[in-house]
Amino acid sequence: MKGVITSREMRALELNSEYFGVSRLQLMENAGKSVAAEIASRFKPQKTRVTVVCGTGGNGGDGLVAARHLTCSGFRVDVILAGKSADIVDEAALKNWLALQALKDTVALNEIYDSALIEGFEADVVVDALLGIGLKGSLRPPIMQLVKHINRMRALRISIDVPTGIDSDSGKVLGDAVKADVTVTFHRIKTGLRKAGKYAGAVVVKDIGVPHEFERFAGPGDVLMVVKSRPREAHKGDFGRLLVVGGSEVFSGAPALVALAALRTGVDLAFVAAPSKTASAISSMSPDLITVKLEGEHVNPRNVAVLKRHLEKADAVVMGPGLGLHEETKEAVKEITGLAEEAATPMLLDADGLKAFADLKRKFGLTPVLTPHAGEYEILTGKKPSKELEKRAADVRKAARKLGAVILLKGRVDVISDGERVKFCFAGNPGMTVGGTGDTLSGVVGALLAQGVDPFEAAVAGAFVNGAAGDLVASEKGYHMVPTDLLEWIPQVMDDPMSHCKVRTSAL
Repeated sequence: MKGVITSREMRALELNSEYFGVSRLQLMENAGKSVAAEIASRFKPQKTRVTVVCGTGGNGGDGLVAARHLTCSGFRVDVILAGKSADIVDEAALKNWLALQALKDTVALNEIYDSALIEGFEADVVVDALLGIGLKGSLRPPIMQLVKHINRMRALRISIDVPTGIDSDSGKVLGDAVKADVTVTFHRIKTGLRKAGKYAGAVVVKDIGVPHEFERFAGPGDVLMVVKSRPREAHKGDFGRLLVVGGSEVFSGAPALVALAALRTGVDLAFVAAPSKTASAISSMSPDLITVKLEGEHVNPRNVAVLKRHLEKADAVVMGPGLGLHEETKEAVKEITGLAEEAATPMLLDADGLKAFADLKRKFGLTPVLTPHAGEYEILTGKKPSKELEKRAADVRKAARKLGAVILLKGRVDVISDGERVKFCFAGNPGMTVGGTGDTLSGVVGALLAQGVDPFEAAVAGAFVNGAAGDLVASEKGYHMVPTDLLEWIPQVMDDPMSHCKVRTSAL
């Protein structure tokens, strides 16, 4: 298999696989079975004793599965659990621990919660199933003592996924680490294994049943990749300030929806800059909204000095919803995008902002997120997107590369690309054709940009959050929805993205 994968990407992929129907229990079964098969290819069962040293998480679960398969193949197997069985935190791992209880006559099960009890275990093969890809800090007892004991054993050392003690992304040794003769890793090689050669040994990559197509599907894992934890000592502003530039005499609701969706996504402050009358109308909609009242009936170059001051304080800007296409507004868009590029402020352009920028016919100087529907995409690129999904993806990738942007092409299936990577988002439903759901999407993505999320990852996660929120609304109200309905469900998807499983549409 080609390519490498980071630990966060792999965790996201595993969660997305579960969302699309391949459970973690299935993945664990395939992983453990592949480790057992690797051992069976090297040793004769009747002449080989295997000790499997397991942690209490998912990596330990892989080891427990391997122990079961090795026992079934005739190997003599000892299992060492680094802790008490009551400490097993992974649901799938616990199921596999319980499965071994019925085999206690053939598998020796040992719970080691005191490092003094470690000595005395010897084998021909020792399997390191302690921590896997999740380790970021230094080893602690009894893991540290087990690692030292594994390294002292006169046995072939096989690590599952990543040798315990190695940072799976950087390859750094976190105090001490298992010196594996063989590392059996899954799906793709982990980035750190290429930098930890003397600890990883021979690296064998095994397929565990994750279709490579899943790497291109947006899902709950993409949301968990971008959600920031909130420490108790957090302060206002730690989670971003978003500036929304939009609105006109006709359209006041669009920028308000952007700001409200951003607040529901978790941004700390959302400012709406709009023509004075429009800003006053927006202020009356909700006490949660902060408005910047601009001179004139539409956004114009005279507003740029005011917007520059607010742009300097913003962590990201969303421009376009309800903006209108007055010639002065187009000139203002040109100047504002230039200021954002100079300040390297993450930016999202939608609706009229896209149309205004299309007239400039130039490549972006930073990597903004563009969120067109099919008609806006044609205005932006001069080409209709193909109706066939793979061709559409190729079109979007090419356009994103040409513009130097991330494009989120909205449709029955959203297509997201940064010119290299492509993802499809299947969340959403026909009820979301109602006006305003694109504005809530801009708010979600804008909030993530304001929190420092990579533009492509923000667009992918935002597409899923917005679509999943719409599906949850549909499960409650049918297709008789309005865009403000989505606002109530965005926090649910952010906190528990797997909650969408029960109402997942059949867009696939």
